[in-house]
Amino acid sequence: MTTLQEIEKLLADYRTWLKDKTSLREIDQDWVEITTPFLDRHNDALQIYAQARNGGYVLTDDSYTVHDLQASGCDLDTEKRKDLLKMTLNGFGVRMNNDALEVHASAENFPARKHNLIQAILAVNDLFYLASPIVRSLFIEDVLAWLEANEVRYTPKVKFTGISGFDHLFEFVIPKSREQPERIVQPINRPTRDSAEAFIYAWSDTREVRPPDSKAYAVLNDVDQPISTGVLDAFRNYRIEPVPWSRRGDAVKDLAA
Repeated sequence: MTTLQEIEKLLADYRTWLKDKTSLREIDQDWVEITTPFLDRHNDALQIYAQARNGGYVLTDDSYTVHDLQASGCDLDTEKRKDLLKMTLNGFGVRMNNDALEVHASAENFPARKHNLIQAILAVNDLFYLASPIVRSLFIEDVLAWLEANEVRYTPKVKFTGISGFDHLFEFVIPKSREQPERIVQPINRPTRDSAEAFIYAWSDTREVRPPDSKAYAVLNDVDQPISTGVLDAFRNYRIEPVPWSRRGDAVKDLAA
C-alpha cells in the first residue's frame, strides 16, 4: 500500500527536478523567457514568457500553441472545436488574448498560475494533436461517444486540488456507485513518457485527498502507434489502470457499474 511518506518524497523529487530543469533568460521589453522541462509535440522544451505588470505578472505562450497547431493543418475555426478549446482553457483558468494563451498572477500565486498555464498548453497540444483536415474526429470526442454509448454516467472537466496546493483538471469523473468507487478517466491522445508522467503526478498529488478507494484509468490512443511497455508499466506502478483504445471493451464493465 502506498504511504503518505512515499507520496511526499515523490512530490519533493518532482519539485527538485522541475527547479533544476528550468532556465531563465531576459529578452526585450522587460520580458523573461522561462524554458521548462516539459516537451511539446515536437519534443522541444516548452517556453513561456513573464512580465511584471500592474503590480503583478502576466504569463503567456506568445501565441506559440495556437499558431503551431494552425501551421500543422489543425482547424480551430469550427464551433465545436472553439467550444472544446474554450472549455479546456477555462478548466485551467487560462484565457485567450488574440491567439496567445495567457494568465495573470500575483507574487503569492505565481507558481500555481505558471503551473496552470503549462498544463493548459500541454492539454491543448494533446487535444488537437491529430486534428488535421483528414481526421474526422478528435480522440476525446471518440472517448466521449464511447462512454455515452455504454451508458457510463460521468461529470466532465472536474478540477481537484492536490496536497501540493496545485489544481489538476481531469476530463471525466465517474461517481461512486454501489459496486464501484469513484473513478477518474483521463484520455491521453499521445501516450508518451511526458504525458504519462504528467498524469501520474496529477493523480499522485490528488489521490491522498480523494476517497481512499478511488481509481484512475488512462485511456490511451494506440490507433497510429503501439504504446511502449515502459509507459504501461509506469501507469501500473502508480496504481493507474491503462486502457489501450484497441482494448477499451475490457474496461466497460468497471466503468459502467
